[in-house]
Amino acid sequence: MTALRDDVPTGRYGRSADERADRKLKIVGACLGVVFLGVIGWFGYDYIAGQRISAEVIKFGVTSDTEVQVHLEVRKDADATGTCTLRSRAENGDEVARLDVRVGQRGETRIDQVVKVRTKARATSAELVECNAY
Repeated sequence: MTALRDDVPTGRYGRSADERADRKLKIVGACLGVVFLGVIGWFGYDYIAGQRISAEVIKFGVTSDTEVQVHLEVRKDADATGTCTLRSRAENGDEVARLDVRVGQRGETRIDQVVKVRTKARATSAELVECNAY
């Protein structure tokens, strides 16, 4: 007896539709992956290159019903000047203070500064909103 083959002879009828679809999907997936990586790289570079001043709140302390002390650490280019905005909130989430702190010592790249923020009610938090260079 002879054995019967279930598949067609290789190369006789060209590629199957499944193989063509798989190839197209691989090409589309590779193109989308390259575009995605390019966009992520562009956003990352723009974020890093665009920041000449960055800061963070190291700690804060509520000293009274009308004052909060904030320890702010600023990192910047040596020639950069600008402002950092601090905000303080009450226990219910209402904003009770906002202060723009000038960051302008030329020649320094790292500044540690303790800032007193006057509040209109007792604050429970202090946070850095943003820093802008000009």
